Amino acid sequence: MYFQHLNENLARDPDYLDRMIDEHEAGKFIGYTIRALQNWRLRGGGPNFIKVSGRSVRYRRRDLIEWADSRLVASTTEAANDN
Repeated sequence: MYFQHLNENLARDPDYLDRMIDEHEAGKFIGYTIRALQNWRLRGGGPNFIKVSGRSVRYRRRDLIEWADSRLVASTTEAANDN
């Protein structure tokens, strides 16, 4: 389902993965709250973001996917070893 949605968007908009989106859309895209994104920006460990101005932050879908992929593990033991 996810890949079908992604492929459909890419077919309509070749720049879909690189287009900047706000934190509301980014949160929906990766399934996390805006508060989680804000905490990661403050503490580190979250997806890369673009600071457009003093109060304006944007994300690229490509960076959100890369961030999620970098946390992919096969077991809870593997996840514990990363800490």
